[in-house]
Amino acid sequence: MYTPRAFAVDDLHELQQWIRQTRLAQLVTFGEQGLLASHLPLLLKPDESANGTLYGHLARANPQWLELHKGAEALVIFAGEEAYVSPSFYPAKAEHGKVVPTWNYLAVHAYGTAEVFSDAARLLNVVTALTARHEARREQPWQVSDAPADYIDGMLKAIVGFALPIERLIGKRKLSQNRSPADIAGVRDGLAASDDVRDQAIAHLIPQGVSE
Repeated sequence: MYTPRAFAVDDLHELQQWIRQTRLAQLVTFGEQGLLASHLPLLLKPDESANGTLYGHLARANPQWLELHKGAEALVIFAGEEAYVSPSFYPAKAEHGKVVPTWNYLAVHAYGTAEVFSDAARLLNVVTALTARHEARREQPWQVSDAPADYIDGMLKAIVGFALPIERLIGKRKLSQNRSPADIAGVRDGLAASDDVRDQAIAHLIPQGVSE
């Protein structure tokens, strides 16, 4: 990911927080079958790896797990908030007109080599933890144990788990930091006035008072 210094985020705690807030990540590998990508919910757990380890699972029928098993390096993309930035937001447009559209966004890229596993107990721990995470806000959370044990056993045979220690993290926060204070304020106000909640989310991330 191209990351100019002005947009780079190096704080590990912040990067890990972004990862945990991303409900669906993209796992990308390149191997004998070329580029492969899967959209997956993942868990981040602290451990002996300084950056933490990602846990997830793939369908056994998905050939991507074979690439992981062979040692292919993996890229995991955690895409955060994003919004289109119109040149009309910039006061500079009225001054000289030398402005073009762009996009503001948050993103984290995690790199590593995964360990693949099929152990039923270990797989059950992963799917149980993932389920608990995403059911937590429901009034009556569904649990893996709610389903018949023999059915769950069969489902576990149809997936392959992986643990991916994060070897490298790249974080990017692009919020118009390369613009003048007046233009930054214009972007914040323009996005805040939008009726699109995605635009509003980005607006709330742009610090107040940058024009002072």
